Amino acid sequence: MKSAWKAAVAALVLISSIALAQDPSAQPAASPAPDKTASDKTTNAASTSQAGPEYVIGPEDDLHIAVWKEADLTATLPVRPDGKISLPLLDDVQASGLTPKQLADSVTEKLRKYIADPRVTVVVTQINSKRIYLVGEVSHAGAMPMLPNMTVLQALSSAGLNQFANTKRIYVLRTENGKQQKLPVNYRKLVKGEQIEQNYLLQPGDTIVVP
Repeated sequence: MKSAWKAAVAALVLISSIALAQDPSAQPAASPAPDKTASDKTTNAASTSQAGPEYVIGPEDDLHIAVWKEADLTATLPVRPDGKISLPLLDDVQASGLTPKQLADSVTEKLRKYIADPRVTVVVTQINSKRIYLVGEVSHAGAMPMLPNMTVLQALSSAGLNQFANTKRIYVLRTENGKQQKLPVNYRKLVKGEQIEQNYLLQPGDTIVVP
C-alpha cells in the first residue's frame, strides 16, 4: 500500500508539473519590445546627414528638426527662399546662415517658453542651397547638389563621362569678384594621380564643362 501511495503521489506531481509548463498564464511575461523614442529617430536621421557640423544652412536645404519626447514638434521640412522655417509654437525661425548646432540652440531657447528642458537636434537631410553645374559630354548634365569638400573628380564621377568626352580639355568656369576664371582639368592625368592640383575644391556656382 505504501509503495502504491507513493507512486500515486509521484504521478500527481508529474501531471501538475506538465500542466504548469503548458499554461501560458503561469509563464513569466515576455518583456515588450521597446518603442522607438524620439532619441532613436534622431539617431536614425543623423545617420543620413548630408552635412558636417560646420556646414552653413541655406535656402531650400531640407532639415530634420527633432525635439526629444515631443513627437508633435518633430518635423522634416525645407528652408524657405527667405531663409526661414516654420515650426509649431514658434512660427517663423531664421535658419539660413546658421550651422545645424546654432539652429538647434536657437530653437531650444525659443521652446523654453513652452517646454521644460527642451532638447533639440537639427540634421541636414538634403543640401539644395549649394549647387554646381555640369554641361557637355556627361551622362547626367545640369545642376548637382554640392556636398561639403566636393572636388572636381568627385563631381565628374557622379555625373559620369560619356564616350565622346575629351578628357584632356575639361575645365571649370568660376566667377570671383565679378570676373570669370577658366580652370583647366586633365582628367586622364588626374585619375592616374598626376596633376593633383587640378582636382579643385568646388565652390557654389561652379560650372564643369566637358567638351
